[in-house]
Amino acid sequence: MSRVPTKKQLRHLPKVLSQKERRLMMILFWVAVISILSLPVTSYIHFTKSVPDDGGSMVEGLIGTPKHINPLLSQGNDADGDLVSLIFPGLVKYAGNGKINGDLAESYHISDDGLVYTFVLRRDLLWHDGHALTADDVIFTIFTVQNADYGSSQRILWQGIEVSKIDSLTVAFKLKNKYAQFIGNATLGILPKHIWENIKPVNFGLSEFNLKPVGSGPYKFSKIRRDTFGNIKSFELAAFDKHHAGRPHVSKLTFKFYPSEADLVEGYENNEIDGFSSISASGLSSIRFLGQLKLEKLSLPRYFAAFFNQNHSKPLADKSVRMALSYATDKNGLVEKILSGNGVVVDSPMMPGIIDLPDDTEKYSFDLELAKKTLEDAGWKYPVSVSAEGSFREKAAPTPKTKNEKQGESVKLEIRLTTSDWPELITAAEQIKKQWEAVGVRVRVEILPLPELQQAIKAREYDALLFGEVLALDPDPFSFWHSSQKRDPGLNLALYDSKDADKLLEDARQTLDRSARLSKYDDFQKIIVKDIPAIFLYSPDYLYAQPSKIKGNDTKIISIPSDRFNTVSNWYIETKRVRK
Repeated sequence: MSRVPTKKQLRHLPKVLSQKERRLMMILFWVAVISILSLPVTSYIHFTKSVPDDGGSMVEGLIGTPKHINPLLSQGNDADGDLVSLIFPGLVKYAGNGKINGDLAESYHISDDGLVYTFVLRRDLLWHDGHALTADDVIFTIFTVQNADYGSSQRILWQGIEVSKIDSLTVAFKLKNKYAQFIGNATLGILPKHIWENIKPVNFGLSEFNLKPVGSGPYKFSKIRRDTFGNIKSFELAAFDKHHAGRPHVSKLTFKFYPSEADLVEGYENNEIDGFSSISASGLSSIRFLGQLKLEKLSLPRYFAAFFNQNHSKPLADKSVRMALSYATDKNGLVEKILSGNGVVVDSPMMPGIIDLPDDTEKYSFDLELAKKTLEDAGWKYPVSVSAEGSFREKAAPTPKTKNEKQGESVKLEIRLTTSDWPELITAAEQIKKQWEAVGVRVRVEILPLPELQQAIKAREYDALLFGEVLALDPDPFSFWHSSQKRDPGLNLALYDSKDADKLLEDARQTLDRSARLSKYDDFQKIIVKDIPAIFLYSPDYLYAQPSKIKGNDTKIISIPSDRFNTVSNWYIETKRVRK
């Protein structure tokens, strides 16, 4: 029968054990001690979970300077737009997956005829100064944006729309005609009536509230810093404790402003900022310490294309030339060369990955030999005597039908390609020039500063225009391709004119059923691709470099750059443990 060893026997135990046995005993002793000591920690981890906590801050660098942190005036300035998105919510907003969700509105209803949109506001809405946000603020904002004296570029979206107050929390919008994409208009930020109602239109853009805004968003104005010359250097926002969706976790957001991408990159490398937005692929490749960032590649419904002005160029009026140029354009090469692979090839005005359309539209795949043959078959030949000036194709004038008729001059295959002085577009223009000249087309690249380019666009003074267009997540390409938009202020940059395309665009924007609407857009894009009014090139990813410490950002698709903040209330830096 075994007995438990006495204390005296245990004291003599080391003497009877071998060195190996003593070492094993020591290991077992410390394992037992550590297990006992770690038991509370193990139990704590087992019965609790990590959740986001409030606290922390982020400093983001932006290119540009804020001028009007006002949802009615912020268009055209990304710095303004970014701050507006954090301070001034709309009735609805785009979620991180591109779908529309309520924001200030807890619900909305569309009438059966598609003409009346009714929004019901949340009951707990407050302005940053403590005033209640009601239907009166919504009515005031829409009346203001509709008044031409206030100079809002958003006015065109609200013309002809009647707005009425049902009660203190309910507003209704009545449209003259059905417009399937109207719900996107309701993302417009709402202004506080009690702040702005006594400010005259002439002073609307000059008010101090444009730089010391009072909104109702997840973040409120805290501090603005200027240099000795009065230039704005940084803008600080604080979490709004009484935000209707709850206090955002990150306590403070600071934005620092830089005049150029090079200055922005230098600011990051000097530890002035934690992250930055809207960096080009070339700028990204030059950054040191990139491993400290979390690079978000967001889908943005924008594309770049070479738009053909057939009224301004005899060669481009020939469809064979436009087709040959399509075959001669190496789009995949452009994506790799210009975007370092951070983008996708585009073959039509309807964005891939943004809306679900069949992938059966005709494509003009890169084929130099087919491009050359297309030109040859259409009569565009190299001159017999090749010289420095004669190394490009031309088309002989028709032979005179009578003896008295004079021989006309041949038409040279020469195109002026106009674009902006943005580095990526300059590189793109140079690459396209090489590709087109490889099949015998003389290309003269014209680089214009933005103000001059805007004037050229207004006057439609270009042969081919290398430029970009931004759609919405529920796109309405009417303003870009309908024949009524051929002249300024319309945005039909190719001066495209097709009765069939016009009819589809008109019908689509009045078709509320999404599947039926997409079917019309599919027919529309097939017509566009067949007529070749432009060569659709690529869609760059929106590159957002966030600090690795930021968690909870699941945004994948954005409508405009500032939409990257639409899920900001879910972001966090700090964590805590709570019971499961």
